[in-house]
Amino acid sequence: MTDSPATRLQQLFEGHRLTPTQRRIAHCMVRRAADVPFLSSVELAELAGVSQPSVTRFAVALGFDGYPALRRHLREVAPAAADAPAELNEYQQAVEAEIENLRHLASVLADPSPVEQAGALLAASRPLPVLGLRAAASQAYGFAYFAAKVHPDVRLLHEGGTMLADRLDAAARAGATALMCFALPRHPREVVEALTYAKSLGLTVVTVADSAFAPVAKVSDLLLPAAVGTGLAFDTVCAPMLLGRVLLEAMCDGLPEAQARLEAFDVRAAERGLFVE
Repeated sequence: MTDSPATRLQQLFEGHRLTPTQRRIAHCMVRRAADVPFLSSVELAELAGVSQPSVTRFAVALGFDGYPALRRHLREVAPAAADAPAELNEYQQAVEAEIENLRHLASVLADPSPVEQAGALLAASRPLPVLGLRAAASQAYGFAYFAAKVHPDVRLLHEGGTMLADRLDAAARAGATALMCFALPRHPREVVEALTYAKSLGLTVVTVADSAFAPVAKVSDLLLPAAVGTGLAFDTVCAPMLLGRVLLEAMCDGLPEAQARLEAFDVRAAERGLFVE
């Protein structure tokens, strides 16, 4: 499988100690991976919300003489454009971008060990708190809905406010050892604060985020990236959703009773006439 532009960028950044501003630039580049080789330093600075000198310093931190050298490198490693329809409308472009995000996720999953490690951590936590606020609330809800079919105690945390810390306290007191978090842009400050507090309680934080350079990275013990699409008015999140389902599969592998629970649910559902066939 040919590496996607986003994958090549992630590889370029690996091993470099980046400042928060530089991580912001890196995050922006990953999100706009297909466009970056053709952006000026001024354009990239505007997209990332930083100064133009910050972009130059970022390029130097990666080992290049300056931003022009970084851009030349990106153009050299960019694959030749494949034959494609002459014109795609904005909706088709959004679909193509999501397909690219899924290809990137597939390449990341070539090494299954991070997902397997995360699945084991989640399976072992009793209870298992699942956090997602604002844009990520639906991802947390979907994960918690299915997780509850195989895990004995799942606690959904999809509303913020002063009681969020109380719920984390209660989960920790009840024996929780891990926290599952979904974090998507725009990243609420409250999520960073909640993860910081969760770590202070001794919870191991597993996070699905849109990038390895997302603001939640510094307060996550295990971060699994899945890019979002940015071509429409609201972000599209097919890759984070699919990664959540992959994590559920890995978690089931750590729950010996998972299959029995699913079969028992099917029996009860049939007795209640729960679903229309």
